[in-house]
Amino acid sequence: MSRRVALSVVAGVALLGGAGAFALAQAGEQPPALAHSTARYTAPGGDRDGSLVFVTDVTASSGVKSVKVLAWPQHSSLAEKSPTARDMAAAEPAVCKPSGQDTVRCTYTAEVTGADDESSPRGAWHVAVLATAQDGTTTLDTEAAGFTVR
Repeated sequence: MSRRVALSVVAGVALLGGAGAFALAQAGEQPPALAHSTARYTAPGGDRDGSLVFVTDVTASSGVKSVKVLAWPQHSSLAEKSPTARDMAAAEPAVCKPSGQDTVRCTYTAEVTGADDESSPRGAWHVAVLATAQDGTTTLDTEAAGFTVR
């Protein structure tokens, strides 16, 4: 093999190796991804309480550190300015359990009393979610799911 061909091969291998390392570094820095988010609101009735149940799958290559959930009415001050990561700091945590290699299924359940239901604005509501990965990257989806209070 000529010296020129050998240098070209070495340069090509170095370039491909560098591109592969860059791709791996970028893959490691991807923020958490949300999928299959659903919300179900059940109004209280008779002598039983109702509930709000939100479920989502979160995938993060470094692992999921936390998932916070905030339900908010469409016709509120949050509608003018969607919830921020700072707003979500005080939100309630979801309970997450492994459901795949880098994926967890997170569930948030809130009891809804008759008094809660009576004082809640009627109409469309949204569920905001802040997912934080072990590496510190975050994903905020201010309308991950929706439900209606009637």
